Amino acid sequence: MKDHFEEKSKTWDKGDVQVNGAKKIANAIRENINLTTEMDILDFGVGTGLLGFEIAKSVKKVYGVDMSLSMLKKLEEKNTPELSIEAVCQDIVKEPLDQTFHGIVSSMTLHHVENLEGFFKSIYNNIEENGFIAIADLEKEDGTFHSDNTGVFHFGFHEKELCQAVETAGFKNIAFKNINTINKPHRDFGVFLITAQK
Repeated sequence: MKDHFEEKSKTWDKGDVQVNGAKKIANAIRENINLTTEMDILDFGVGTGLLGFEIAKSVKKVYGVDMSLSMLKKLEEKNTPELSIEAVCQDIVKEPLDQTFHGIVSSMTLHHVENLEGFFKSIYNNIEENGFIAIADLEKEDGTFHSDNTGVFHFGFHEKELCQAVETAGFKNIAFKNINTINKPHRDFGVFLITAQK
């Protein structure tokens, strides 16, 4: 399996868009979800852990799943005895995890997931009763957010269509809101947070 992030992983944590974006997403999750120190959380598409380490400060444990070994290697270099993420390299749509979590968070990964229906059905089974999802990604865009669209399956998302996919998988109490705007020279891109409960 090709690692599309092998080169990007080397400088990922130096990018303002990534670092500041992850902090804004973490703050939005904290504002909308009551995180507690009893919770085990899965960060889907954890990358180098920019979101996961922020969330880890508020919960019992964060597990981070990603398909990029190079990104996970960077993450593991940042682990300390005080703050760490357990890394898992796996395609959880094709090979679902057999573990359950109190919640699943994700930052800017959903547009890399080809089969949305399969993804939401898969993670539904990984969430404990009354557990949550809190997923941030791009609002619908014209395909110009990335300079290279390799591995990108969705140019952002329409609220109605995404909420429908989440509801079809069995989730309830679905909420969708804009939480950030990424300013690029040619245009601005909206970032949303979708939350729902099992």
